[in-house]
Amino acid sequence: MQWSKDKIMSRPALVAAVAEWKAQGRKVVFTNGCFDLLHLGHVDYLEKARHLGDVLVVGVNTDASVSCLKPGRPLQDEVSRTRIMASLLFVDAVVLFDEQTPLALIEAIVPDILVKGDDYNISGIVGHELVLQNGGQVLTVPLVAGYSTTRIVERIRQSF
Repeated sequence: MQWSKDKIMSRPALVAAVAEWKAQGRKVVFTNGCFDLLHLGHVDYLEKARHLGDVLVVGVNTDASVSCLKPGRPLQDEVSRTRIMASLLFVDAVVLFDEQTPLALIEAIVPDILVKGDDYNISGIVGHELVLQNGGQVLTVPLVAGYSTTRIVERIRQSF
């Protein structure tokens, strides 16, 4: 069994791990997000993403990049969010990225499969052109209706 802390990698360590996985003929799936409050929608989405290949790599926005994208957030710090993400059995590697988009990370690992939720159009997924040009796939997976961190936060606010 792999310890969750061992799944949290620096970018250089991830690049080396991805190269090794690809050399072994394993399909690398990549997705990303803030994952501020882990909920059923996240778990379902990530589990579906993992089933698209052999290894699931999850890019997690740093606190700084989350706060640029979503005012008033994150609710949990990046250490908490990465540890929680790494604790999921179907997640193989977690890496933080500080940019507002994961493009530099995608360029560094060139995943076989790039995946986001079906609330995205393929053409709107950051890195889609690079992945397609390198013979990979860009896919969307169905999301569980009614689950989002924003919706949960709003329900909590209304309760108080």
